[in-house]
Amino acid sequence: MSKYTIQLTKKAQKQLDKISDSIAEPILEAIGNLADDPRPQGFKKLKGRKGYRIRVGDYRVIYDIFDYELIIDVITLGHRKDIYKT
Repeated sequence: MSKYTIQLTKKAQKQLDKISDSIAEPILEAIGNLADDPRPQGFKKLKGRKGYRIRVGDYRVIYDIFDYELIIDVITLGHRKDIYKT
């Protein structure tokens, strides 16, 4: 299986920069793992908006998969209480 390239939007990068390192490390690891398996156990297709989501503790990572280009575009990430409002 080919490896996917991971891209973070500016919005996702800013949100990641605001999070403390102890919380950001597992999130970065989960995002990195998407390169090997863009649909890991527990991922969900979102309803009412484009993309997929994975859970990392109390945080959610919302991303899009472009299988034909082998690209994963991380759209946004944040705490579960805030993430679905945007």
